[in-house]
This record gives sequence, C-alpha cells and structure tokens, in this order.
Amino acid sequence: MLALTLGAAFVLHQVMHPPRNTEQVDLGVMMGHPSSFQFYAGATPLEGWFFPGLRTGPTIVICHGYGERRASVLTLVTALQDQRYNVFVFDFAGHGTNPGNTTLGYKETEELRGAIDSVAGRTDIDPRHFGVWGNDMGGYAALKAAEADSRIQAVAVDSAYDDPVTLLQSEAKKTGLTVVPFMLDFTDMGFHLETYSYRQEPPISDRMARLQGIPKLFIESQDRPMLQVSTGKLFQAAPPPRRREVERVGYADMSDEDRKNYENMIVSFFQQNLPPTAKPAK
Repeated sequence: MLALTLGAAFVLHQVMHPPRNTEQVDLGVMMGHPSSFQFYAGATPLEGWFFPGLRTGPTIVICHGYGERRASVLTLVTALQDQRYNVFVFDFAGHGTNPGNTTLGYKETEELRGAIDSVAGRTDIDPRHFGVWGNDMGGYAALKAAEADSRIQAVAVDSAYDDPVTLLQSEAKKTGLTVVPFMLDFTDMGFHLETYSYRQEPPISDRMARLQGIPKLFIESQDRPMLQVSTGKLFQAAPPPRRREVERVGYADMSDEDRKNYENMIVSFFQQNLPPTAKPAK
C-alpha cells in the first residue's frame, strides 16, 4: 500500500506539473503587432497576447494543449489574423511562464472564461461573437466554456475528451509505472482528491445539448488512441451542426506542410461559421 501510494503520488506529480518552457518572447519583434493584455481568472492575474484584426470584428481565442504554451501555436494565430480575425492567445496555469499546476481542464475552463470576459470589455472587437480552438486540455476547456457562454459562436477542438481523467490516464501511462497493478487506480484517486473542489462538475456530454445550433469541428489524431476514442464519442453525442476530421498525428507533431493544411482547415471552418465582418457598436 505504501509503495502504491508513493508511486501514484509520483505519477500524479509528473502529470500535474508538466515540463515548462519559460523562455520569454519579445513582442516587439513579432509579426502581427500583438500587445500584452492582462485578464483575471477569479482573483488570479494572467496575461495573454492580443493580435488585432478587423475592428469591431469577432475574436478567436486559441487554447494550447497539455504541456505546450502559447508560443507553440503562433502559426495558427498568424493564419487567422491574416484573414482579419482578432486573435487572443494565453498560457494556462502551470504552462509557459505561468506558475502553479494544471488540473487537466477544470481550472483551465475558468481561465478561458476569464479571458473571454476580459477581452469582451475591449472597444475594438465585437463583444458578442467569439470562436475558440483548443487542443486536448484546451479542447475540453473550449467545449465546457461554450456550454455556458452564448458569446462562443463556433468551436473547433482537437483530441478533446469528456472528463479530465481521460487525459490523466493517457499521460500517466507514458510514465511506464501504470503497469504495476492498481497503480492507475491509486493515481485516479489522488487526482480526485487534488481536484476535490470540482467533484460535482459534470462531464461535457451531460450538457452537450446546450451546443445545439453552434457549429462544432471535432478533430481526431490517430497517434493518440485514447483521445481519438474520446473525441469520437463527443462527436457522436454532439447535436448539429457538427463536423468530424481525422489526422494522422497531433498538431504539435505535424510536418510544416501538414500543419499548413491543418491551419487552412481551421481558418476555413471559422470563415464559414463566424465570418470576419465588423458589427455595429451597441
């Protein structure tokens, strides 16, 4: 029991504290004229980058995946900004330069909501029309936020899942320790204790009906079998309109050519469902 407890604690710590790249990026040398923009998730101050597009037009919020950071999705940001979208991107807690640990989607949903609330207060965007793209953990946050926020008008998710435990188990298995009997069970229990305050949070599928009428793109990555299955189940549970795509590898591991094609698909999805047109101020 002691060995299982210690082993599970080690696995859980590894998953909830992924390696971070804390390298600073100089906004002054970046294309697209981005600016730093502070927002709050509860009482926690966070910072993101706002890339301006069409004035009073819609904004696309980009949510990076587990173990990644905002700088890793800048080519997608550029592809969207080139089509006159306003784009906002930020690091989740425990990623990039942000301290703390990840909760694999629970706390990240609150951070996304805080970002949308703050960006909606700007006078140079349309505060009523947002789109969100998210990868795995970011995909969970995107769907979860969309279920409760009518300002989110289109959602594209890659390797999403119904419950954060799915990502926990997927990442825990990479440590090699889950071959020990009951190790995964003990890790699950530890995660539930760590995220006890979210114990009554329902899975995404329980409230999927709220996304009726919201365009949704579900992308499955064949190199992530557990998440491919979970994304497929979410697609099946989703009300229309919905669309499904399958890729050989995840976004982070794509070749330059495949990534360009992928980003063109994302841009096309938002152009069809959330066109970059200016809205009259009210």
